Amino acid sequence: MSDDHHKAPTGLPWHFSHHVAKDAKWKPGLREIFEYRDLGFENSSEGDYVAHIVKHNGKKMTDEVQKWHVHDCTFQFVYVLNGWAKFEYAGHGVKTISKGDCVNQIPGIPHREIACSEDFEVLEIVAPANFKTRVVDAPKQQAAE
Repeated sequence: MSDDHHKAPTGLPWHFSHHVAKDAKWKPGLREIFEYRDLGFENSSEGDYVAHIVKHNGKKMTDEVQKWHVHDCTFQFVYVLNGWAKFEYAGHGVKTISKGDCVNQIPGIPHREIACSEDFEVLEIVAPANFKTRVVDAPKQQAAE
């Protein structure tokens, strides 16, 4: 096995990757108010993970993520690089996450975004790379709010 391959838990080979910041390509993604910079984990981990930087693009609009929703994933890590956002999590209440904060988001936890700053930017790592997002009913304890 060469130095640039490592067997993942799935048994598939992972590959070395290096994404250079000055060559970053920002693209639309899940949300219209954000731009996404893919960091190459989806390809290098053979789909086991996706890693991207998500930043606010200045658009002001509501979207599905402001409704209660879940991500069908097994792991979701969020590290705030800049700005702030306010989320509500089922069973955990409203949390404001700010620059330097980290969230290990429970897989499948119902949540919604309430607001975010125009300079909001996060590093997000999710498994698997092809996770889905689904709108769900509000949790019973939050339904009246």
